[in-house]
Amino acid sequence: MLGRGLIKKAVAGAAAAAAAFVAVVALGATVYFALCLVVVPLAAAAITLLLFAVASAVIAAVFLGAPDAEEDEYDEPEGLGARAFALFRQRPILGTVAALAGGWIFLRNPALATMVAAAFTEKPHGAARRRR
Repeated sequence: MLGRGLIKKAVAGAAAAAAAFVAVVALGATVYFALCLVVVPLAAAAITLLLFAVASAVIAAVFLGAPDAEEDEYDEPEGLGARAFALFRQRPILGTVAALAGGWIFLRNPALATMVAAAFTEKPHGAARRRR
């Protein structure tokens, strides 16, 4: 079933994210307490903050830098999933806000969310016939 595989992947991703978060917090605590042996605690906190801010800026610059020249720009994506992926890829903050808004709408009114999804995924029907 598609749902079970998706749920397993989501659980595995959440577990990996939680483990990475714990590792980063533990690294930060280790750096802080190691610096406390050399400088006063306030300076150790400031140095630890600066170190992690620089690290996050470098990581963001590497992963969110200019796109590769070899990537092909494609035409309008088809389907709701492809459109959502394109939105997340081009504008990650807007995509996150749209996903949160869509989740909120779905929680408040599932029927409305279903109608909106159907409208986005509906394929155009050939030429309309007119009656005289």
